Amino acid sequence: MFRLLLLCMLLSSARGVAFCPQGCTCDDETLVVSCVDANLDVIPITLNPAIQRLVLKFNRVKSVDAAFQFYGDLQYVDLSHNTLVSITNRSFEAQKNLVEFHLNHNRMSQISNTTFDGLKQLKVLSLRGNFLEDLPDRLFVLLHLLEELDLGKNRITRIDSAAFDGLQSLRVLYLDDNLLKVVPTPTFPYLSSLAELHVGLNVFSSLSDDTFKGLTKLSILDVSEASLVNVTENAFRGLGTLRKLVLSGNRLTKIPTKQLSVLARVEELSIGQNEFRIVEALAFQGLTHLRQLDISGAPALERIAKGCLSDNLNVESLTISSNKKLSVIDDGAFAGLPNLRNLVLRDNAFTAFSESMVAWPELRKIDVAENPLYCGCNLRWLKELLSQRNTSQVLCASPSNLKNKPLKSLTPDDLGCAMHDTRQQAIIGVICATALFFAAVLGFMLYRNRKAMQSALKSVKWDKPKISGKECEYQKTHLEDDYRQAQPYKPEPVTEL
Repeated sequence: MFRLLLLCMLLSSARGVAFCPQGCTCDDETLVVSCVDANLDVIPITLNPAIQRLVLKFNRVKSVDAAFQFYGDLQYVDLSHNTLVSITNRSFEAQKNLVEFHLNHNRMSQISNTTFDGLKQLKVLSLRGNFLEDLPDRLFVLLHLLEELDLGKNRITRIDSAAFDGLQSLRVLYLDDNLLKVVPTPTFPYLSSLAELHVGLNVFSSLSDDTFKGLTKLSILDVSEASLVNVTENAFRGLGTLRKLVLSGNRLTKIPTKQLSVLARVEELSIGQNEFRIVEALAFQGLTHLRQLDISGAPALERIAKGCLSDNLNVESLTISSNKKLSVIDDGAFAGLPNLRNLVLRDNAFTAFSESMVAWPELRKIDVAENPLYCGCNLRWLKELLSQRNTSQVLCASPSNLKNKPLKSLTPDDLGCAMHDTRQQAIIGVICATALFFAAVLGFMLYRNRKAMQSALKSVKWDKPKISGKECEYQKTHLEDDYRQAQPYKPEPVTEL
């Protein structure tokens, strides 16, 4: 009787009667039905049977039953953010064309290997944010074409060794934000095509040797916020194709240099939010293809040592931000990075930056904001550099008269450069050096020719022509006469006899 009623309703719909529920939008041209936050508690059964895309997000649907039997052309279904508790077995037998199915953020605690029976074309399945606790053997054995499976943010504590049997096409797997105490290594031989694995936000304490054995095609590995304290020497052995590794948010007290050195093809590494105090020299030795490095949010990090990237000449992007104790970057820490184009040093504890740290003018992106900078003349070069670029606003923290003022807006006088103009100093220095050079050359020449100079002076002093006595007397008389003639005439007084 129920099926007959449904059939009648569908026939009525086919004759042109509109049965689009209130709060939904139904497009018979694009064959898309969207009922987002429409206050539905059941799946509508009066829709166009030819629909291909059905979106029922943010409703109150509690169960999936026979309703899907009437929509055999569906290719995309989104039932996320409902109150689904269970799915009747074989509810999707008619969905031969369904490619993408989202059931995330519901209340399902259990599924079986017949739950998804009939979904032979399914490639994407999301069960994120449910209450699943364990994954039994062969749970997804019928989903041979599945490429992406999201089981994150559940309560999974156990995964049977053959749980992923049949998923030979799977390329992306999310197991993050569960309660796993160990990485499910025994399941990996069934995932020979896996390219991306997310197992962070669990409660691992260590990664043992060959943890990821069997994942020979893995390209992305995310083990962030997994409470890692220890990574054994051969933990990453066999991951020769890995391109991106995320180890941030763990409890590592030092960078696992030797463990990482086997990952020669890694191009992106995130290792912030750990507990190491220093990034040591050659910390990333062996990562010769590294292009992007992120060391952010490390609460204990204080110093980055000289030569830490000496083996990483291909680095293009450095993000070192929100390290509240980081105040020292040794000279030469970033030396020899010809490809560096993006540098983020935001929100650390730097009071100044060295002009010789990197080739600043060659950078495309510069972000040094939110550091407690002391704005003195030593930062005039940075002020001029930032003035030429559209960068985040850099404020001064001290001295007090410049606090919270943008560095770009300050004048050389504000920075105390009136008596310390580096260009003037350079010009004066050149002039002084030139003068000293010529003085030294002149002194050297005089010293070297001192005997000749002495002889010349003696000849000038002693070799004058001699004057005879008569000539001397004549000259004396002549001078006395000249003197008398120069004196004014004075009449002599007349004495009466």
